[in-house]
Amino acid sequence: AKYPQPCLVPLVQRGARLDVGGGCHLGRREAFLKQASHMKKTAAWPLAAIYAALIIYASLYPFQNWRSQGVDWTAFVWAPWPRYWTGFDILSNVLGYAPLGFIVALALQRSARHLPAVGLTLALGSALSLGMESLQLFLPARVPSNVDWGLNSAGTLAGAGAAWTLERFGFLDRWSRFRANWFAPDAQGSLVLLALWPIALLFPVPIPMGLGQVLERAEDALALLLQETPWLDWLPVREVELQPLLPAYEIVCVSLGQLLPCLLAFSLIRHLHQKAVAWFVLTACGLLFTALSAALTYGPSHAWGWLNEPVQLALVLAAVAAWPMMWRQEKTLQVFALVGLVLQLTLLNNASANAYFSMTLQNWEQGQFIRFHGLIQWLGWLWPFALLVYLMRCLSAARPTKMQA
Repeated sequence: AKYPQPCLVPLVQRGARLDVGGGCHLGRREAFLKQASHMKKTAAWPLAAIYAALIIYASLYPFQNWRSQGVDWTAFVWAPWPRYWTGFDILSNVLGYAPLGFIVALALQRSARHLPAVGLTLALGSALSLGMESLQLFLPARVPSNVDWGLNSAGTLAGAGAAWTLERFGFLDRWSRFRANWFAPDAQGSLVLLALWPIALLFPVPIPMGLGQVLERAEDALALLLQETPWLDWLPVREVELQPLLPAYEIVCVSLGQLLPCLLAFSLIRHLHQKAVAWFVLTACGLLFTALSAALTYGPSHAWGWLNEPVQLALVLAAVAAWPMMWRQEKTLQVFALVGLVLQLTLLNNASANAYFSMTLQNWEQGQFIRFHGLIQWLGWLWPFALLVYLMRCLSAARPTKMQA
């Protein structure tokens, strides 16, 4: 009796159905693996998860005084429309959920084309909004509203509709070809970090582009949390108070703040001219979003007040250091980025913020920027540490051996 021959055809080979020897049918398995590959490699899913987490944070902030108020959780659903509302409330509720709808619909269209992307995205966004409004019943500082629920759902639908329109006119396929021509196959993690970096710059920081200065604030928060507990005495006490950075160290931190995203981009981009374009785009984003943060914090007339001579020198040094790096290999760039990131975080977290900046930050957290606070505060704090984890993971990944190849 003849035994069926083992299938030696690669699973990723194109073709709907292949027969080898006694019959090796790879159509369904190949389709499944191809779909799973797309599901894994698209950067839209991690972006959607991050954005949903930010919505949850913004919806439930300030997370204090949770208690049951004895109100039926469905009461706000059937409540009449409020008499007083503003255009800003409508716009913020619609625009707050529109990116979520766009990203989720984009992810579904790229990884699960057989599912109704717009309808499923609308259901998910509406359910998330309903859950957040229901939980606000337990927060005395928040007021649930059926209008907010409806506007959030409308924003989700608008974002999903935009993604569906782009897909129908072929823009998503063009992006897929663009990504294949520009970036390495496993670039989704780097792309997510690069997409979040300009948004993280919107949060005001003592040093321009100096994200991740959290140690002093974390110590104060921990001391407040442990107040009136026996564990408060266990906290280490500083012998010397933190001092502001010296001007030379400020220049180093600003240079590294602009250089690090460039190194990350260079590590995943294929060709030299593409790296030059990426350097220009990232430099422009760094300048514009830092200026926007200053305009939102201090007023439009002070948008470029941070761009003094030391910062200009730091940006020139970042540009001078970036151009030779375009010829380096991926692992070398990741090593340089890791070393620079550790140096920047060390300098920033061994320095204190001045009193004027603390007042500015209080203005963000308690004043007119309360909605911005919930969405970008954590990005500004945690983006460098997410980059740190990502770089360590990339450098610790085992290279394929000849047997594996």
